[in-house]
Amino acid sequence: MLSSALPTARFPALSLSTLLLIASLGSGLPSRSQSLFGAGELDQGRFLVVAAPIGSGSRYQLNIYEQVRGGGRPCFAVAEGRPAAVNPLLASFDFSGVCARYIDANGYSLRVADRDLSSSYRLTVVRSPNDTYLMAMPTQAGAGPEMMVARTYGSAGGFLKFELEPGWRLMRRQFKGRNLGHVYLYSPTWPSPPSGGAVTAP
Repeated sequence: MLSSALPTARFPALSLSTLLLIASLGSGLPSRSQSLFGAGELDQGRFLVVAAPIGSGSRYQLNIYEQVRGGGRPCFAVAEGRPAAVNPLLASFDFSGVCARYIDANGYSLRVADRDLSSSYRLTVVRSPNDTYLMAMPTQAGAGPEMMVARTYGSAGGFLKFELEPGWRLMRRQFKGRNLGHVYLYSPTWPSPPSGGAVTAP
């Protein structure tokens, strides 16, 4: 597991008014506050979505790694095959300015179309004997269905690469056109539930 002492990515300080607006998203204010943030395109090839073991490896969490600057040290290495093992190389050096990592809800959240769902959904890793899934789980009644965002296509120990489901991609959270140090797991549309009912976790 990556050490909590590792440095994290640095982004320009935000003004007080911006911070207050960001904080309002988690305060249960009306849904109009969700439109405060936009979403900007980013280079998908610089990012890796990872199922990362916690402690002994009985539980997993979502990590997202970014190769901020090319031409220097690589931030990660990915093996061939499915599931694809990941070597988080950024754990072995001071990656300030070279890599960024997003390891919890401060760094990533869910977005569908124009709705920022950070206050009503959580992203969680679900393990099964044969696969590992990245699920978007509603935290409020009526927020929407459970959604499968990514999977590893196989089960193994250690760090594993998540492959995003069709239609999903990463985007950068923006405020008034300014990029923030936060990324979205983004889908342009809500998934259609199966004919038998709501989408449920595998």
